[in-house]
Amino acid sequence: MLARAAVVLALLLSAGVYGSSAGSAETIVPRKSLTELPLALGEWRGREASPFADDVLAQLGVDDYINRQYQQPGSAPIGIYVGYYESQRQGDTIHSPQNCLPGSGWRPIETRIARLPVAGREVPVNHFVIQKGIDRQVVFYWYQGRGRVIANEYANKALLMLDAARLHRTNGGLVRLITPVVTTPEAATRELTAFATLAFPLLDAHLP
Repeated sequence: MLARAAVVLALLLSAGVYGSSAGSAETIVPRKSLTELPLALGEWRGREASPFADDVLAQLGVDDYINRQYQQPGSAPIGIYVGYYESQRQGDTIHSPQNCLPGSGWRPIETRIARLPVAGREVPVNHFVIQKGIDRQVVFYWYQGRGRVIANEYANKALLMLDAARLHRTNGGLVRLITPVVTTPEAATRELTAFATLAFPLLDAHLP
């Protein structure tokens, strides 16, 4: 509760700062297109999934995105969606998967923060087990950009406001990984962890 209260307070304090900086020019940073993310990652081989319909893209408001499936021999496929926003000043902001999943019939049955071991540090990500009927899936997602990786949605919004004022930057992205539970949620989580650990170092060039 104290952590949530601190984040809310930060949001309130930074809102005024964000508002005062809203008229300043956005600093655009160089980056690689998400389409340049390799289709071969270790033993995983990727392919493009169906592109989003125009109305979905309009709702998301992304400037760049990928929607792919990766799979290695003997394993279930892993879906990866990455959406990038060059600026989040004009109403195009990141949509939380927590809002989208229930709308498509999936309900969370387990939620927690997982920590991925990446390059000698631990990176926090949201870990969900979701269910629809008898089907279950494991989901990882996190917010990435402006030199940070953040799991908490409220902290991400507070830092967005502060960075708008300090750095004149509101760019950022959402990374979501998802895989079906074939045997156990623990086994699916291990697969997602292995893939995320491999893909994570490559994302910095696309989500600066």
